[in-house]
Amino acid sequence: MLILLAFIIVFHITSAALLFISTIDNAWWVGDNFSTDVWRMCATNTSICMAITDEFNEYQSIQAVQAAMILSTILCCVAFLVFILQLFRLKQGERFVLTSIIQLLSCLCVMIAASIYTDRHEELHQSRGYGMEVSKGQYGYSFVLAWIAFAFTLISGVMYLVLRKRK
Repeated sequence: MLILLAFIIVFHITSAALLFISTIDNAWWVGDNFSTDVWRMCATNTSICMAITDEFNEYQSIQAVQAAMILSTILCCVAFLVFILQLFRLKQGERFVLTSIIQLLSCLCVMIAASIYTDRHEELHQSRGYGMEVSKGQYGYSFVLAWIAFAFTLISGVMYLVLRKRK
């Protein structure tokens, strides 16, 4: 039982780490001489970064992705705290339903963020506000990590739903 508990905790912390990295790191869309995320665009050859502001096309879509990723990260951390509290408060044989619900909400938020970015990436990267050609890029590792975090939060949410407290 202790090994299972350790696995669940490590899995949840891994999910949170993936969410933090994909939200913060500057690699949602990358090219030969640039990298962009939901916060800024950086030219790799000059190391100059500029924030993505309302001058950019589809800025509302970027704000939706930002909000959903932040909310997903917060919910994942809250779910971990609720899980720790429920370890001490639940009676034997009860399920971790509240933790599961919060984790599944985190899963939903990261799915919404990654889906919006997937759907809107062409319009997002056509903006003249970038100052350079960014439409000829590809998805970066932060974007991939966001989708992996979706899978991890979904799996852990289902694990919490099935899991019962034992001695």
